[in-house]
Amino acid sequence: MGLSWWSRHWNGCEAITLSEADSESENEKLARNVNELLGELRVAQAGVQILFGFLLSVVFTGTFRDASGFEKSLHISAVLLTSVATALLTAPAAWHRVLFRGGRRWDILRAGNRSVLAGLACLAAAVTVTVALIAKVVFGIVAMVVLGPLVGVLFLVVWFIVPTRMLRHQPADG
Repeated sequence: MGLSWWSRHWNGCEAITLSEADSESENEKLARNVNELLGELRVAQAGVQILFGFLLSVVFTGTFRDASGFEKSLHISAVLLTSVATALLTAPAAWHRVLFRGGRRWDILRAGNRSVLAGLACLAAAVTVTVALIAKVVFGIVAMVVLGPLVGVLFLVVWFIVPTRMLRHQPADG
């Protein structure tokens, strides 16, 4: 089950067929792409909101008061990364609301794509730091050193390396 299997099956799940895409005007294509971007954001935002809620509630527990300075530093790092991820992942929706009537869809799409990628990177980092913190509290420093980077590598591979390789190996007409 190599890269070619993933490419064949992921490419087969496109929401619009090639013949439909060929008949779209440039404006229709742009509108569809912006709507797809905003739809993707809904999925990512749910994950950010859940993580953010968890991280915010932790500080009000009795055990947090007993946490070491290092553990509190990990926690605030995760909170800050989640805050940045929230800002980056919600920005395209705000930009769409402000700019769409001005015919700026291309700007929304281009900047939104960059914002989403940066937001996903921050979310991956926030989850990684959160797992490292939990591993440290529950099992100790060795678990933190093993599990934190392991989760970080998982996100890096699944969210960024696999799709980049799929894009590189995509046929020119696909």
